[in-house]
Amino acid sequence: MSDSIDLAFEPEPVSGTRQLPGDLAVWIFIFAELAVFGIMFIGFAVARSLDPATFHAGREALHPLIGLLNTVALITASYLVATAVHQLRKRRSGVPLRLWLAVAVSCVYTVGKLYEYVNLYSQGYNLGTDTFFMFYFFLTFFHFMHVILGQVVLIVIAVKVGKGDYDGSDMNGMESGASYWHMVDLVWLLMFPLLYVLA
Repeated sequence: MSDSIDLAFEPEPVSGTRQLPGDLAVWIFIFAELAVFGIMFIGFAVARSLDPATFHAGREALHPLIGLLNTVALITASYLVATAVHQLRKRRSGVPLRLWLAVAVSCVYTVGKLYEYVNLYSQGYNLGTDTFFMFYFFLTFFHFMHVILGQVVLIVIAVKVGKGDYDGSDMNGMESGASYWHMVDLVWLLMFPLLYVLA
């Protein structure tokens, strides 16, 4: 009798560890991508320190207002993705709409970036112009492809939520996709001042 009472009042173990949201494999991919971007950012900073005049002249040819608009678009899309994760976790409605809106808003970035590429190319700027534009086109296009992949991921998640495949009982797929998207946003938040403000 006393044994059963002791067991009944035995406190449950409390775990102080927190797990990363989503799948571990996705986080390994995210960290690998961040490492690649980090190496490129370091290379950019070193090259800028060796030839500040070229980098300053290159920055003058960019369109900071378009860069700022792209930044606002990606931040807004990330907010919509974050609220979609919260809504799905609480098993509330409106998740697919938020994801589709995130894709739509992020298209402001893709259109803005394509406009920049066309405009710069028409003025004679390309990868071979100088060191600044080599880094500019390589960095931004590499990031651009990540944005496109992120949009595809969001579309797939929106379709799955709409079909009921993701209903909030298992958040792994939703959190994995959202984590990837937030990584894409974070990289741009670092890239925008590096290219448009500090160069």
